[in-house]
Amino acid sequence: MIDHAHDLASVRDATDRLLSAVAELDNASVAEPSRLPGWSRGHVLAHIARNAAALVNVLEGRPMYVSGDARDADIERDAPRTLDAQLTDLRESAARFQAAGTAPQDWSRTVELRNGVTDAAARVPFRRWAEVELHHVDLGIGYELEDLPADFTEREIDFLAARFRGHPEVPATLVTDGTRVWRTGRDSGQAAAGAKGADTEVTVSGKPAELLGWLAGRRDGAALDVDGGTLPSLPPL
Repeated sequence: MIDHAHDLASVRDATDRLLSAVAELDNASVAEPSRLPGWSRGHVLAHIARNAAALVNVLEGRPMYVSGDARDADIERDAPRTLDAQLTDLRESAARFQAAGTAPQDWSRTVELRNGVTDAAARVPFRRWAEVELHHVDLGIGYELEDLPADFTEREIDFLAARFRGHPEVPATLVTDGTRVWRTGRDSGQAAAGAKGADTEVTVSGKPAELLGWLAGRRDGAALDVDGGTLPSLPPL
């Protein structure tokens, strides 16, 4: 069962870590490239703030974004701001998200996110938690995948493995950190579209941070062990 109250508290803690780290930057470093291709750190910070506002919309029954173009334009608009302006926006948007998350509501209902994706309202706080944690890493300011809370890493691996489960472009794959096991990709024995012969399940093993990095598109998987084939190429998130 999803504990949205626990996840809201985790979002608050993750946001506090992010704000403390970003406060150590300066205007010049905010303008420097992040780890995301084509985005400065300012782009990442703007996205984190705009995502909070977008998820408030979701919780309050409005469209997440007016449009994809409007979402991108807002990030481009806000990316060049000063450090102080970025911090103010991060704090204020995070506070609005927490307020929306603590308002009385039906957490069992289904909500709509981007591109027609739907989910339980109770999972929205976890989705926000993932945005804050992973984009903190994307800033490239000393917070790494290995620094993520262990319970978050396990749940995000589970979430991403489920996201790719049944995907026609991903071969049948068993993912393991040596203790836990997740399955993703096509069903074992299912052939890829247009291919002859059934899949042989590939086993990908490694440390949790490395598994998460590969599944989330943050690492190339070079540190992982692969048995039964080559490391599957994953579609973009």
